[in-house]
Amino acid sequence: MTAFHNAPLRQFLADFTRLIQAPHGQTEVLAQGSELLATLIREDNWLAEEFAQPHAEHYQQYLLYADPLSRFSVVSFVWGPGQTTPVHDHRVWGLIGMLRGAEISQNFARHGDGTLQAEGEPVTLQPGDVEKIAPDVQDIHQVSNYYSDRVSVSIHVYGGNIGAVSRAVYLPDGREKTFISGYSNSSLPNLWDLSKEKTHV
Repeated sequence: MTAFHNAPLRQFLADFTRLIQAPHGQTEVLAQGSELLATLIREDNWLAEEFAQPHAEHYQQYLLYADPLSRFSVVSFVWGPGQTTPVHDHRVWGLIGMLRGAEISQNFARHGDGTLQAEGEPVTLQPGDVEKIAPDVQDIHQVSNYYSDRVSVSIHVYGGNIGAVSRAVYLPDGREKTFISGYSNSSLPNLWDLSKEKTHV
């Protein structure tokens, strides 16, 4: 993969940085941000293969970029065949864009007795689809790879450094278990070497 293919992600980061530093509320950030993310995932020629590798036992969360002020982060989620998350929350706003394959998201809500129950029909995301999440609207869900025989990849944008956010997974009786996800990678894509792009001018 050459630096030239990094251009779509780099453009997205520039546009999203301008969006996040403007005096917008959460609703406007999610609305405009979903359009920016939809543009990014419209083409599938920019994500380096090292950030799209599945793990045999669990999903992978690769950090692609973290804003220096922790205003947002961008990650690739890579799902091996049939893999699923526990029921969990985020505690920051988020955007989920489907790049390859497909995934199923089931929302949950807490009932009067404290238990969590599935709420509404599962949502299936296909390539190009974008879903919004927010703590004050809908923040608890479970996500699964739609496919039992192939890898799926989605691109997520969160309103913070998501790998460092203290969050929770939920047991069937509604009890919470806190966790901090971290990331699957120890190095980031080099988005800023423009030297190879100059050869295309």
